[in-house]
Amino acid sequence: MPPHDETTPVGPRGGPARRPAPGRGGTAGARRPAPGRGGRTTASRGGAVATRGRPAGKAPRTRKQRRRRRLKVLIGAFAGLLVLLGVFVGVVYATTEVPDPGSVQNSQTTVVYYADGTTEMARLGDENRTNVSLAEISEPARQAILAAENRNFYSDPGISFTGIVRAAWNNLTGGSTQGGSTITQQYVKNAFLTQDQTFSRKFQELFLAVKLDNQYEKDDILENYLNTIYFGRGAYGIEAAANTYFGVPAAELTAQQGAVLAVLVRSPSRYDPENDPQGAQDRWNLVLDAMADEGWLADADRAASVYPPVLPKAGSTLGIPAGSEGLVVQRALAELEAKGYDEQQIRAGGLRITTTVDKPAQDAALAAVADVMEGEPEGLREALVAIDPRTGAVRAYYGGPTGAGDGAIDYAQAQRQPGSSVKPYVLATALEEGISVTARRDGSSPQEFPDRPNLPVRNSGGASCGSCTLMEAMTRSLNTTYYGLAYEVGAEAVRQNILEAAGLPETWAPTGSILDGKATLADPETGGTGASIGIGQYEMRPIDQAHGFATFASGGVEHEPFFVSRVTDSEGAVLLEFAGDAGDQVFPADVANDVTYALTDVADYSRRSLAGGREVASKTGTQGLNAQDNSDAWMVGYTPSLSTAVWMGNDSPNDPIETAGGAIIYGSGLPGAIWQQFMDTVLEGTPEEDLPNRPVIRGDTGEGVPAPAPAPRTQTQSPSTSPPSAPAPQPETDEDTEQDAPDQQTQVQPVPEQPVPVPGTGQPGTGQPGAGQPGGNQPVPNQPSVPGGQPVQPGAPAPDDTEEQPTG
Repeated sequence: MPPHDETTPVGPRGGPARRPAPGRGGTAGARRPAPGRGGRTTASRGGAVATRGRPAGKAPRTRKQRRRRRLKVLIGAFAGLLVLLGVFVGVVYATTEVPDPGSVQNSQTTVVYYADGTTEMARLGDENRTNVSLAEISEPARQAILAAENRNFYSDPGISFTGIVRAAWNNLTGGSTQGGSTITQQYVKNAFLTQDQTFSRKFQELFLAVKLDNQYEKDDILENYLNTIYFGRGAYGIEAAANTYFGVPAAELTAQQGAVLAVLVRSPSRYDPENDPQGAQDRWNLVLDAMADEGWLADADRAASVYPPVLPKAGSTLGIPAGSEGLVVQRALAELEAKGYDEQQIRAGGLRITTTVDKPAQDAALAAVADVMEGEPEGLREALVAIDPRTGAVRAYYGGPTGAGDGAIDYAQAQRQPGSSVKPYVLATALEEGISVTARRDGSSPQEFPDRPNLPVRNSGGASCGSCTLMEAMTRSLNTTYYGLAYEVGAEAVRQNILEAAGLPETWAPTGSILDGKATLADPETGGTGASIGIGQYEMRPIDQAHGFATFASGGVEHEPFFVSRVTDSEGAVLLEFAGDAGDQVFPADVANDVTYALTDVADYSRRSLAGGREVASKTGTQGLNAQDNSDAWMVGYTPSLSTAVWMGNDSPNDPIETAGGAIIYGSGLPGAIWQQFMDTVLEGTPEEDLPNRPVIRGDTGEGVPAPAPAPRTQTQSPSTSPPSAPAPQPETDEDTEQDAPDQQTQVQPVPEQPVPVPGTGQPGTGQPGAGQPGGNQPVPNQPSVPGGQPVQPGAPAPDDTEEQPTG
């Protein structure tokens, strides 16, 4: 048969004659197939019309048919995936081995290291554990645990996806105390797995929980769980907890006592009745309600239930070092808790925690405090915090000599008024407004300002400068200049810059301080911020100042301080690795440059220069208690690689700080000596780093004062007399005269600072510049606090660094 074209009929067809199908180009009168009714058609050999790709004689599929076909394909693919998943699950389930619960080590010691990862700082221990059988645990106590953690324990398959969703919703809405994981899952996580917060670890948990539930009796799982769980105060297992909290064995626990322990499972420290009595009792009531709902507690017994008495905490430190390093350990553990690690993981998870604190730097901090404070009054308190400005890593941390137990107070977290050490933030705000460090302002003393009539601001030691540059005023710590500058640029703008640079919140977090919940950097009564912020009236903490100055050191980039760089499990698997956040540019680079430039003369002026002439930016601060005494003294400074803040004060801001010889303590005195020795020690042998040698921002806003006229030359000047010059700078502290007495024979005798009280912020009512008017409401004095210290009593003078003398 000869070859032929597919479009040509090869034989006669029965029936009436029909026109052949049109070709690609079409013919007269030919029609194209209706749109959507199939593809291009051709004549088949048998004469039937066929759609390309479909057998001849079949009509094109409708839209509905095509949808059904796609659905069938999807269902088939999904079914295939389910089959594969089932095979995978089956294989994994079959190969998963459940360890013998009797051979499991119920807890592992957590070790905390210095930054080198090998030098131990602490081992969290003092384990208190006594394993008991389920029959030795009272039934009401068991039911209380089930009511709090897993009511359906005896009927579930070991896991509960719906329970996880339900518990999340109930926790958000304040409902049932039931947890998101079953008791079987919790036991598997604590006994068999690492504390890795990953999906793979959770996947393992689910498989082990199901298999454990299939291989062991529910009573066996519950018994092991109750002997494994951490209840706080160093008590592992319910027998130890019953003795620790109530002085009875687990067999004698009542429903009410069992409910107290059930509350502790979720968060032992947070819900310890000694730490948070109200929170513990609120959740205790929820547990008893759940027991009544399940029929485990009679309604009459529920109605008659009262919170049982709990024994006070014992003196155990739970492995936290009693020395100053214990405060570092506590900060590291608090940081891990904030990242989602619970106490069970931290205390009994066998973690290996590497901190950011360098052992040599920490030793240098301890030595500096010990050397400088030898022979000084016992009542003085000190704090030192050193931060790497490039990352936020805390390199040294001294908050006091006691790290745990009685008398442990972290003074690095103390909220105290910073005095003149806040002036760099005022300068930064001015620089953002185009006011350069060479701009001149009136620094004469005393001065009155519109926001505080009849309450003049005075400079330390009677210093006065009718026309000083802002850099000169910074070096000489002129209060009138920086109070006026804060008033000029706006107190609220200064406040916002401090908040951002130091990472402070809008309100103080609850810590047991009288400032809890109060607005940060504001009057605690009115909530307003006045121009007194420019000279340090509102509280900050030593760690805040090290943080804020680190922001200047890093070119205006703020990094959140952190204590933990790495966490592994006992086998070495990495659970957490952190090198610091990316940082936020809170100040333009030119602003940070010029602030640093303005601070480069302060150390030399205060006689706290670093060894070898190493460049450093720094600022002193002194807070006045009254006309004769100070309450707080600060020295803060930085190089590009290290920012360090030192604070000194007393437990109560009402008590003056004096040396053993009875001299007033200023920022460049004892705090300055600690800061200087520490910086010299830590930086010894490290490359010297350059600081800015000129300002970048030029100009002024027009509110400045003209430069002073040159002093006239005198005709009676002898050849051996030096030409007239500006008055010699007056040190901020009279400590300098005691430390360098021989030089005083040839120098102008410095006049000591005389800080005096400020009756108010000058911002009655609104806290805004210009709001204070005669006869207006006067804000109450601030009440700075130290954790565990005594607040300023109502009616006492407000301590600040204004060196003002009220009149009238």
